[in-house]
Amino acid sequence: MNYQKIFTMQKGLDQHIESQHQLEKEDLFDRKILALLVELGELANETRCFKFWSLKQASERKIILEEYVDGIHFILSLGLECEFEREEDYRANIQKAESVNDQFLLIYELTSKFRVSKSLQDYKILFQAYLHLGEQLGFHSEETEQAYFDKNEVNYQRQQEGY
Repeated sequence: MNYQKIFTMQKGLDQHIESQHQLEKEDLFDRKILALLVELGELANETRCFKFWSLKQASERKIILEEYVDGIHFILSLGLECEFEREEDYRANIQKAESVNDQFLLIYELTSKFRVSKSLQDYKILFQAYLHLGEQLGFHSEETEQAYFDKNEVNYQRQQEGY
């Protein structure tokens, strides 16, 4: 994944949104944390990994990928809030949960930890845990990156349409 490219794209989108909504002077960190947690919940809902009481199948792969990429948008945006975009290596040694359900729970925990610390190390761990979730869901790096590009374009379009 070309981190510099996606950070640059996210920065442009964030600046556009903040300008459109007169938010340039607002501290958006906690709102972005909550947005990430909501997107994570929406993703879990589409995978249905926790719905032991239901026989209904998970959503189509395309829908799950789109929801997954929404989380990447907010993780990148949080990195920009903390000025981590110049980092060259976002790899981190992380614990990997055995199940998708456990990986979701781990990401919730890591997001809460990062919210408090705002440290680069905790950010890298969160980012890597999220990328690992994508792998568990069957997405490869190139596919994720392309889906990010596509959704970034959709997000710009939505802003122009008054979303």
